[in-house]
Amino acid sequence: MTSQPTVTVFGAYGHTGRFVVDELLRRGWTPVLSGRDAGKLADLAASHAGLETRPASIDDPASLDRALAGATAVINAAGPFAATAAPVIDAALRAGIPYLDVAAEVEVAQSTVERYPAPATAAGVAVVPAAAFYGGLVDLLATAAMGDWAAADEVSVAYALDSWLPTAGTVNTGYVSDARRDSKRLVFRQGRLELRSDAAPVSEWTFPEPFGTQRVQEDFTTADSVTLPHHLKVAEISSRMTTAPLEDLGGPRTTPPTGTRSEQRFLVEVVVRAGDTERRAVARGQDIYAVTAPIVVEAARRLLESPAPPAGVLTVGQVSDAADFLRSLGSEHFSVEFS
Repeated sequence: MTSQPTVTVFGAYGHTGRFVVDELLRRGWTPVLSGRDAGKLADLAASHAGLETRPASIDDPASLDRALAGATAVINAAGPFAATAAPVIDAALRAGIPYLDVAAEVEVAQSTVERYPAPATAAGVAVVPAAAFYGGLVDLLATAAMGDWAAADEVSVAYALDSWLPTAGTVNTGYVSDARRDSKRLVFRQGRLELRSDAAPVSEWTFPEPFGTQRVQEDFTTADSVTLPHHLKVAEISSRMTTAPLEDLGGPRTTPPTGTRSEQRFLVEVVVRAGDTERRAVARGQDIYAVTAPIVVEAARRLLESPAPPAGVLTVGQVSDAADFLRSLGSEHFSVEFS
């Protein structure tokens, strides 16, 4: 790998895309700014002198090929990923470079792990879906917590946010996913995802400080329910989210794509159980969008620096040693505790 890799960021002008661009620059890498809106790319480039812009459309494979030409990897930060993931993955396979995305859409992550193992392996390329706060962080926490366990009976995931002012992209993506599921909800039960039409139950969960006991919505299913069972032998996955921030998803306020870290605080608790033994991992940090950038860029770094580059569909927890991965991001981006 070159000392200063060139990485194409598709959706570079979006809220998360801007964090990804800044993280690449912080590491001394060269981002190539790509996406569907040439005007927004030009505006972003104006604040980053010397960066190249390459407009591209998911409906124009040749434009995607030009966007990825000469790059060592591509990071897809453009939602809804139900529309963008497959075209950008296909372009990455043609270019022979690793693909990573930050999709939180459960259906998209599932489609990727089902559709692309053989094509990615044949192309000698790693395809990494959901390398983000949702999908990636819990995968790392659960993988590190399991450690030497070959299997677990249950992984319990609990999210606590003090607020959630979603981006317009998050809201739009939610509408797309809801329409694809006919307004039903996804639940992971007995080793597989299933659709349910009943209302999600509400209960209480006692988080570590500073959140303490909170009302939570059960069955808050995210891409974690795809990334974990892709490589971990887990019988049950349960997940929940504090109810207060969920009300923000249906509210009128959204976060504009400023690239500025918000004051939002999060805590993610993962409890892995085998028989009567439990192992616990907790991550605390600020801004779920901002923290996605170091996760996906660190995953890209580890792929590119691997002495034997992996191929096929991988999750973040498979890219390298999960505990070491988390330690490499510790303190600067979020804190992690194991017990």
